[in-house]
Amino acid sequence: MSEEFSVEIISPENLIIKTNTREVIIPSYEGEMGILKDHIHLITFLRPGIIKIVSDKNRNFFVEEGTVEFSNNNLLILTSTVREVSDLNNSMLESLLSEAERRINSDEISDKEKYLLSYKISTLKNISQ
Repeated sequence: MSEEFSVEIISPENLIIKTNTREVIIPSYEGEMGILKDHIHLITFLRPGIIKIVSDKNRNFFVEEGTVEFSNNNLLILTSTVREVSDLNNSMLESLLSEAERRINSDEISDKEKYLLSYKISTLKNISQ
């Protein structure tokens, strides 16, 4: 019996990925969350981080926000800010990082924005290593 379930990542422009996998790790507000086949029903929000799709060919996606629903062994991730990590070159990473660092040092942003930017900066620094 297969231990796989379906995962889809969808942006407003297109379907990013639709595949079967053994495990997905998502960056939620509750912390990193691993999802396996037959996980309980789940609806949550994403914070900046890496979505890890674990299968024969592992794939990682940088995401800044989004919603997640898991039901009946179908994982649906909706986000407008997703990029496959392998597609991020050094200049893109530097640009995203410098903009996030500029914004986090602004006096005109809320604590929530600072919280999200801190995760974004940490994730981008980990990717660039």
